[in-house]
Amino acid sequence: MTPTHAPGPPAAVVIQNTRSGGPGRVGAWLREAGIGLEVLRPHEGEALPQKLDGRPLLVLGGGFLPDDDERAPWLPATRRLVTQALDDGTPVLGICLGGQLITQVAGGRVRARHGQPEFGSTQIRLRPEASDDPLFYGLGATVPAIERHVDAITELPPGASWLASSAACPHQAFRVGARAWGVQFHPEAEAGRIAGWDRERLAQQGFDRDRLHAEAVADEGAAVSAWSVFTRRFAQVCARLP
Repeated sequence: MTPTHAPGPPAAVVIQNTRSGGPGRVGAWLREAGIGLEVLRPHEGEALPQKLDGRPLLVLGGGFLPDDDERAPWLPATRRLVTQALDDGTPVLGICLGGQLITQVAGGRVRARHGQPEFGSTQIRLRPEASDDPLFYGLGATVPAIERHVDAITELPPGASWLASSAACPHQAFRVGARAWGVQFHPEAEAGRIAGWDRERLAQQGFDRDRLHAEAVADEGAAVSAWSVFTRRFAQVCARLP
């Protein structure tokens, strides 16, 4: 008699919005935890699926607003998939633009070039609501993460759990329902990426690239320790799908 094996968790659909904005170490940690990835690059013309069919969703960052449909014509299809995930209770994680997109779909607000820009390693302050969150609990009072944004979430969706903030940006992390998370920061980004950022553009924002790089290198160990745990916990949420 041929033995049967229980099927593994479904591969996550990953929406990559820019050439350089891949899943990075978050993708590696998910694979290590047994979650396959279907990385789709609609900015290169790849089509997005009509339905998730129960697959987890990961929406990555990019230099767009959530409704910047003229410059990023795949965003309506992305919003449709996020809406499906929220309606069905399918696990979804949105990073930077992805978190802003979840915000907008779920009824919150995002503003262009709002508040103080954040670049480089930043201390993320976990709020009391994070203490019993499935992904954030026990990570520590503050955890460093790389930021790269000028747009900001100004109002969380109704009923969202507000999980983290920073000194310059109140809405760094949140959860909608039981299995949808949005973060403004980049847990997938390694410190070394900063060395390739445009020096002049950073200077125009008042930042020195060498200093940003050095600070991120110093914080790298703490960032890896926290966000690898965070990612494995998201993988566990995905693995519990029927």
